[in-house]
Amino acid sequence: MELRPTEIPEVIEIVPKVFGDERGFFLETWNEQAFRNAGLDVLFVQDNWSRSRRGILRGLHYQIEHPQGKLVRVTRGAVFDVAVDLRRSSPTFGRHVARVLTETNRHSLWIPPGFAHGFLVLSEEADFVYKCTELYAPEHDRSLSWCDPTVGILWPLAEVGGVNAVQLSEKDRTKAASFEQAECFS
Repeated sequence: MELRPTEIPEVIEIVPKVFGDERGFFLETWNEQAFRNAGLDVLFVQDNWSRSRRGILRGLHYQIEHPQGKLVRVTRGAVFDVAVDLRRSSPTFGRHVARVLTETNRHSLWIPPGFAHGFLVLSEEADFVYKCTELYAPEHDRSLSWCDPTVGILWPLAEVGGVNAVQLSEKDRTKAASFEQAECFS
């Protein structure tokens, strides 16, 4: 696998080596040694799987205590995936990385602790799977507004039918903070 730093160097795009023939394909989705060789010593404690329909936007989520690092990928469908740097001490504080992850490109994204994360489903349905470095802690769960103008994410809304087609959870509709009001990391 190839680990490629993104515009925010701590966020890594993982491009797997795919071995395929008429029977199908094989690839590694996680390789501890490859991560260590890239200077990432990561211990995962939880795996998650979500299925969503076109236009579902999940996020932008983070945990203010027990922040989670996430290794994310799509096993079915396509999503527009986003990570926003919420580390005040970072030179990239407030900036974001966005990638389209699909079952066809088979890319993954490593999002370190200290980032808000979310995705918009572009296909009819998408299965999104991810490994986490910390357990889910609902009392520390936070949401950053997906459409905050300060962060300025250019979501591909036309691909899902426009802004009115975006579907959010109750939490993301009513409790998401603006960037200026969001609890951030030091």
